[in-house]
Amino acid sequence: MRVAVVDIGTNSTRLLVADVEDGTERVTELERRSIVTRLGEGVDQTGRLGDAPMQRVFDVLETYRQLIDEHGATATFAVLTSATRDAENGPQFTATVRDRFGLDAHTIDGDTEANLTFTGATSERPDDGQEIVVVDIGGGSTEFVVGRDGHVDFHVSTQVGVVRQGERYLKHDPPEHHEMEAMAHEVRDIYRTAVPDDLRAKTTSGIAVAGTATQSAAIDLELEPYDVSRVHGHVLELATLELLLARLAQMPLKERVRVVGLDPDRAPTIVAGVAMLIEALRAYGLERVEVSEHDILRGAALALARGNVT
Repeated sequence: MRVAVVDIGTNSTRLLVADVEDGTERVTELERRSIVTRLGEGVDQTGRLGDAPMQRVFDVLETYRQLIDEHGATATFAVLTSATRDAENGPQFTATVRDRFGLDAHTIDGDTEANLTFTGATSERPDDGQEIVVVDIGGGSTEFVVGRDGHVDFHVSTQVGVVRQGERYLKHDPPEHHEMEAMAHEVRDIYRTAVPDDLRAKTTSGIAVAGTATQSAAIDLELEPYDVSRVHGHVLELATLELLLARLAQMPLKERVRVVGLDPDRAPTIVAGVAMLIEALRAYGLERVEVSEHDILRGAALALARGNVT
């Protein structure tokens, strides 16, 4: 079955067109795109999606709709996440996406987002009995999903995201030390309150998905151009992330955009993102995390093929 999934997030708008083999978790990717659109810009302050951010998404969806048609996808699914959930005009925006672009668009709750992400991240992985946490740091929320052998035992969506806390705390360029400390303190408290101590203690390994993790891997590997095959499965050590944060946080944006491996469009949010990934690893007592390119897009593609969409 050929499916197309669009993920309209707080920071980026992404597309996956893929063939999903019936009765399996085998996904063959035909097209994958990711464009930073910053839909959540200003939502934390105003409670509404802004006209300019919405138009950025619409412009990208014009291109994505053409690609979907060119590939002949027989089913579509658009998932809208944190920014749209939080915004007063989110329902109207979702309806516009559905009507204007012919996409089966749904604003999904945090639980659904977590489950789709876990499905995507753990698909095609062997059962090994280990308790694993999937960490998805987005623009407006962070999802933690804990489970083993493809089954979810616990999931939570937290109000921590690179756009949300970045706008809230990082007012200078480069950010000042007290701003970084204040942001880290809030993130640490939210993470540790959201997940029970005993659950964090028994989690033995982690998978990190989405832009912060994949961009950190690309910087660590000094990839130019970006190479999905090298990013997927790359292991980031906590010590490496701490060094990376120290390096990026002291750079002004005009220097950060030139860092090898970093998408310039991600430069404004990467400092907040790396800080959040570090706090996530510390919360679970992990010294390293595996980076995965398999995320909510893959999970939604599998759900669509199975007829299990929202």
